[in-house]
Amino acid sequence: MDCVRASISPGPRGPRLAVTAALTGLLLALSTPAALPLPDPVTPERGSAFMGMGVLAHDGGEAGADDALAARTTQTQGVDVSSHQRDVDWPALWGGGARWAYAKATEGTYYTNPYFAQQYAGSYDTGMIRGAYHFATPDSTGGTAQADYFLAHGGGWSKDGKTLPGALDIEWNPYGDACYGKSPSAMVGWIRDFLSRYKARTGRDAVIYTATTWWTQCTGGYSGFGASNPLWIARYATTPGPLPAGWTSYTMWQYTATGTTVGDHDRFNGTQTQLGDFATG
Repeated sequence: MDCVRASISPGPRGPRLAVTAALTGLLLALSTPAALPLPDPVTPERGSAFMGMGVLAHDGGEAGADDALAARTTQTQGVDVSSHQRDVDWPALWGGGARWAYAKATEGTYYTNPYFAQQYAGSYDTGMIRGAYHFATPDSTGGTAQADYFLAHGGGWSKDGKTLPGALDIEWNPYGDACYGKSPSAMVGWIRDFLSRYKARTGRDAVIYTATTWWTQCTGGYSGFGASNPLWIARYATTPGPLPAGWTSYTMWQYTATGTTVGDHDRFNGTQTQLGDFATG
C-alpha cells in the first residue's frame, strides 16, 4: 500500500489518474458477476404439440375477442382442445356459446391424446358438433401412414350431422426446423398424400388448419388444395387477414388463444344451421 499511497500523493497528475483507473477497474471486476452462458432453448417433448403452438411462437398477436368479434351473428363459436386442457368442462363452454369443438386425436404415428375420449364424447353429450384433428409431423413418417394412424385413433367421419370432417393441423414444427426439413415441393407432396388417403377412406375432404405465413414459407404458396379442402385459418387478431394461396374464403378461423374456460376459440364462418350442413357434407 505504500507504493499506492506514494503514487496518489500530490504530484504529477498522470500517475495519480492511472492508479485511480486501475483501482476502479479492480473494484468493478470484483463486484460484477461473471457472465453466464445462456441456456439452450428447451425442445418440447414429442406429443405435446397443440393447435396454434406455432402461431403463438412465430406469428405474434394476441387480440382475441373484441366487440367486433362478439357482433358476428352470422358466425358460430367453437373451441379446440388437446391434452393440455385435460378433462374439459363442456357444460361451461356450452353456456358460454360454444356450439362446436375439435379435439386433438393424434400426432405423427407415435402419439394419441389420453384425454381424447372425454373431450370427443363430452362435447357431443353436451350437444356440440365435434371433430378430431391430427398434428402433422412430416419429418417422422409419410402422409399416408399418418392419415391411417389418425383414422385408427378417432379421426374418422360419419354422416350423422354431429361429426365434423377430420382436420390436418399443419404449421410450424415445435421440435425443430420450421418446415420439417422439407422443400416446398416435398411438403406439398406430403400434404397431398395425407389428404388423398383421408378422402379415399372416409369420402370427405379433410380440413386444413394452417397460418398464411407458414403456408407461404413451407409450401411456396401452393394453391392446389383450395378448391377441395376447407380452410381453418389461424390468426390471433380482429380479422383473419390474407388467406393462403388457393383459398378465397375460410370455413373456420382460430382467432384467439386467451379464452376463459378454454384458451383456443374459433369461429365457423356461417350460422349454426350451416354448421350442421357442413357436418353432414
